[in-house]
Amino acid sequence: MKVLVVGANGQIGKHLVQLLHSSSEYSVKAMVRTQEQVKELHNSGIDAVMANLEGTVEELVEAVRGCDAIVFTAGSGGHTGADKTLLIDLDGAVKTIEAAERENITRYMMVSALQANNRENWNEQLKPYYVAKHYADKMLIQSSLNYTIIRPGGLINEQGTGHIDVGGNLSRTTIPREDVARTIYACLSNKKTYKQSFDLVAGDKPINEALNQISS
Repeated sequence: MKVLVVGANGQIGKHLVQLLHSSSEYSVKAMVRTQEQVKELHNSGIDAVMANLEGTVEELVEAVRGCDAIVFTAGSGGHTGADKTLLIDLDGAVKTIEAAERENITRYMMVSALQANNRENWNEQLKPYYVAKHYADKMLIQSSLNYTIIRPGGLINEQGTGHIDVGGNLSRTTIPREDVARTIYACLSNKKTYKQSFDLVAGDKPINEALNQISS
């Protein structure tokens, strides 16, 4: 299975690209924003493509071509305004969903945000971000794609433990970015996670054990 990582130069994306690159089960194509990033990845032996989430769907179709799955880990970042949040986290995500459908790529994984599905639990200081995530997730659920939506808690850069908790309404706690990437990796071919959405935080269960307890 060849996996396109959208946002491959982000912190979660970098972890995931390395996991996929070192895997015997998957191959990876990294989608980044600059030619310098493409060159750096190529020098490491990693397939990469330059594409802009603010570009056209047709351009994104070219980027996703040849892949079997897409993981959306991109984000506008904490230092941009609400306009970029809408253009990247909402419209950019939806355009990759449309590109996947055009290319008959059925497996799609979205990195969302804790409780993005529940307006009553949104972080008021990040409301435009939560609005974008909420509606991007809705569009994915309504698409024809075989989706998994992962809603991680507060992202930290501590070393991963390989232990998580998943559920529909978890407390607002944290999780290492490394463990988010490991969870994405574990979900790719795990049919228990198909057509599922769940919160994700650090916990006491090994990743595969936690995922296998997800109920249909």
